[in-house]
Amino acid sequence: MRVGCLVDEQAGSLCYESFMNRIKFHVKKGDQVEVITGNFRGSSGKVLEVLPKKQRVLIEGVRIIKKHLRKSQDNPSGKIAEREGPIHISNVKLIERERKADKSAKKEKKPAKKAEKKAA
Repeated sequence: MRVGCLVDEQAGSLCYESFMNRIKFHVKKGDQVEVITGNFRGSSGKVLEVLPKKQRVLIEGVRIIKKHLRKSQDNPSGKIAEREGPIHISNVKLIERERKADKSAKKEKKPAKKAEKKAA
């Protein structure tokens, strides 16, 4: 594993952990986060998507932008769609990690199956 820092003139620097070409950040999809700086400071929500190459995240209900869609078969009269816009990952603080209860349930089932196979 390699640890380093990305240096960008506009964004400053951001430290990351890299294994091969994968960049790992402090938040993941599904985590509960709070915006700590910028125009949306104080707002919180669930992470919908992490964009590692751009160092940005999409947070549910934060930075709602209006996207104008042209006329098409789906939208015969056009449409103004509202969706979340990206926020830089350094402006976000982790509040609560997403719990995965399914993992503990799967671990309990697997040893039971192995015991049944040995008995047969």
